[in-house]
Amino acid sequence: MQTEAFTLALPRRRTSGAVFASPHSGCRYGADFLRRCLPGPLAMRSSEDAFVDALFADAPEHGAPLIAAVMPRAYVDLNRGADELDPALIRGLGKRAGNPRVAAGLGVIPRVVAGGRMIYGGKISLAEAETRIDRYWRPYHARLAALLDEARRDFGQAILFDCHSMPHEAIETLVPTGKPRPEIVIGDRFGTSASGEIVSRVEDMFRAAGLRVARNAPFAGAYSCKAYGRPARGFHAVQIEIDRALYMNEETLERRDDFDAFRRLVGGIVAELAALGRQSGEHDMAAE
Repeated sequence: MQTEAFTLALPRRRTSGAVFASPHSGCRYGADFLRRCLPGPLAMRSSEDAFVDALFADAPEHGAPLIAAVMPRAYVDLNRGADELDPALIRGLGKRAGNPRVAAGLGVIPRVVAGGRMIYGGKISLAEAETRIDRYWRPYHARLAALLDEARRDFGQAILFDCHSMPHEAIETLVPTGKPRPEIVIGDRFGTSASGEIVSRVEDMFRAAGLRVARNAPFAGAYSCKAYGRPARGFHAVQIEIDRALYMNEETLERRDDFDAFRRLVGGIVAELAALGRQSGEHDMAAE
């Protein structure tokens, strides 16, 4: 199914407590929006997790839903809190507590795209910001929360896999010199959003596929992991970051020639992640 806020691919029969989400793969850039933007269309897409929804598209075949954004991250960021509003961008905001993401221009309505490039030539109204949140952010999170509640009810535990991509340059600049550069970064907000056993098994799945894996560095998980990860209550949230250079040309935003082979590799991991959702639920219910 598709709404103006999200696409939702459901399995014929839900057999796993896993839920896959891609909040940054939206790419519906309206002409009116692009006319207001200072960067060109290609630069505007630099913050987008292009093709991540395609990489995880096999989830429904393994009994788990996949929800993905429609609108681009540059328009409204679904992996930020609805209250992460930027007074440097939005007129009519009073003083707010310090927030490093908002200060960097990466609030729920972003002020910049990748590389710190300004999106607008001036400020936008608070009414416009609230309209975007009400129209796109709230429906996405309402549906995601419902999917997780259903998973917890039916399978004993819910596991959110929040799926992202990371610029190769970010890995090069953020990882200390001499350290191996990860191709996959698994985030659990330093042990607070998912059980250690689940996170370790997720890491093992990617390593078994031949990929270099790190945990929480340089990305530990943002709003979705914070909002939905409640391990003590049976809700686990794990962020997955994939190096974009593995499957796309970051300058042209085109798929690499071997994209399909990499998608099949990820598809095999998706099957294991969905199976983890079944095993976690079976273990939890057996203990009750």
